[in-house]
Amino acid sequence: MDAFPAYFPLTGRTVVIAGAGEAAEAKARLFAGSPAAVVRAAGPEAFLAGTYRGAALVFVASDDDLFIQAAVNAAHAAHVPVNVVDRPTLCDFTTPAVIDRGEVVAAVGTGGASPMLAGLLRSAVAACIPEGAGRLAALFRQHQAEVREALPDLAQRRAFLRAALLGPAADAAMAGETDRARSLFLQALAQGPQAAGIVQFVAGRGPADLLTLRAARALAEADVLVADPDTAAEVLELARRDAERRAPADVTPAQMTALAQQGLRVVRVATGPLDAEALRAIGSAGVTVEVLLAAPA
Repeated sequence: MDAFPAYFPLTGRTVVIAGAGEAAEAKARLFAGSPAAVVRAAGPEAFLAGTYRGAALVFVASDDDLFIQAAVNAAHAAHVPVNVVDRPTLCDFTTPAVIDRGEVVAAVGTGGASPMLAGLLRSAVAACIPEGAGRLAALFRQHQAEVREALPDLAQRRAFLRAALLGPAADAAMAGETDRARSLFLQALAQGPQAAGIVQFVAGRGPADLLTLRAARALAEADVLVADPDTAAEVLELARRDAERRAPADVTPAQMTALAQQGLRVVRVATGPLDAEALRAIGSAGVTVEVLLAAPA
């Protein structure tokens, strides 16, 4: 990873756009409808540090090298990160191709190497993010405090939220039925987590591109990851960063069963033959077991 992607909250923040012309207007359009206050600086005020003081971000767009350097120096004097259009060597950060779904924002960046490639990839990614995704995120944000209070246990909270993402409240939010979505969400919260846990066995020898889509999704959604020591690194890269990781020698089939009965998703990544006895023991306890083998090479 050559550049770390990060999101800057815009509510109550100021964004300064220094310069004039189409490039500056394009940056202004990027923030149209956002909660940020956008300040334009096209004249001598662009050379004053006070113009940028307190801003969250600065964009400089100009064909004049002297204007650019003076504006960048002033913004740096105010200790604000700067993006200079089409000048990646002068940038503290680069601007990705953005997919805006309200409270869901996705971005594709190339570190300034190829904005056109980022734009092409953006179109492909945008097709995978439904228009209602922002409304669904807003529903979850509005009830964050209530969910935390009702479900202080992290495992239970994750189980509830995972089920809610696939439930009727989510469908209503995606369809724009805000009041109905809120009512259904609160009803589900009052009932508590209903989703049962699962134990999924995944072939982990690699390469990662031999994994089925379902296996890759299992890794991405795992609450507990139990992987053999020689699991391919590229396979482990697909797992959730915050998943609890345990060594196979430290986890018995009974313990995996108990974790699943708590509503957790346990993923056992194996590089050798599967333990048929463990599969039978977990399944006989009433826990759902899935075996996700690699696709043929």
